[in-house]
Amino acid sequence: MKELAKVFKALSDESRLRILNLIFRSGEICVCDIESITGFTQTKTSRHLSYLRNAELVDSRQEGLWVLYSISKPKSKEHEQLLECLKTILQINPVALKDAKELSKNINKGCCTTFAVLKPDIKPAVLELN
Repeated sequence: MKELAKVFKALSDESRLRILNLIFRSGEICVCDIESITGFTQTKTSRHLSYLRNAELVDSRQEGLWVLYSISKPKSKEHEQLLECLKTILQINPVALKDAKELSKNINKGCCTTFAVLKPDIKPAVLELN
């Protein structure tokens, strides 16, 4: 029961719900894309992602210069049902839909998610420091 309470506490914040929505819709997403879409600072984004990781709702992996976040594999049947319910609710929420439109725009512009996930063979130009 403690683990379930931990998950519900993580879901009790609008910022974390917005982040989860973006991850559900993209499959994987980097911090800079989350910041760009939500308008959150890097500190706020990282803090909320850490909270979601501690609640075992998201996983992360390194891909070159980026850390990509994805939805964690369900740990139990309860966890699986909760994630499915949340995903369904976020598909109709007005704020979540607005964020989804911004995500789509970012992908079309060639954001980090595009380079790291959708087009891994194409790398963005990286500023080289001398």
